[in-house]
Amino acid sequence: MQQKNQSPLTYAQALQKAEAYCAYQERSQYEVRGKLLDLGLRGDDLERIISELISTNFLNEERFALAYAQGKMRMKSWGRRKIADGLRFKQVSAPLIKKALNSLNGDEYEEKLRQLIEKKGRSMNEKNTKLLNYKLGNYAISKGYEPDLVFYILKTKEL
Repeated sequence: MQQKNQSPLTYAQALQKAEAYCAYQERSQYEVRGKLLDLGLRGDDLERIISELISTNFLNEERFALAYAQGKMRMKSWGRRKIADGLRFKQVSAPLIKKALNSLNGDEYEEKLRQLIEKKGRSMNEKNTKLLNYKLGNYAISKGYEPDLVFYILKTKEL
């Protein structure tokens, strides 16, 4: 947030800050717009900077959606449902959400789910197999995996 005693940023300074913000990691338009609002930009200047970032390819919503989906699956072991919710929160359009979810490798996705279930299963001290599977299923579903896939994996796994 901008301090009260600072003078407002010029267009060039704001553009430079926005470019650095986008260069650090992929960003959505929603995130960049929020950052520019925090820097004190409003109206036409804000929209001109967003347009400039898009035209110079610092800001690309499709690239952001694909990177977000891949990153959340690989690093946080999130399922498609939770990834879609995260993208909706970042105000990504429905067609781009669909494209990002379709870009996830099915085999890698299932392997991530298997690893998640096995890791969680090792940390649980439940002796009753049905209760253990119930708890593991709920855990995997809470991470955003589809219930059909979760119960299929639980049915075929051997802990």
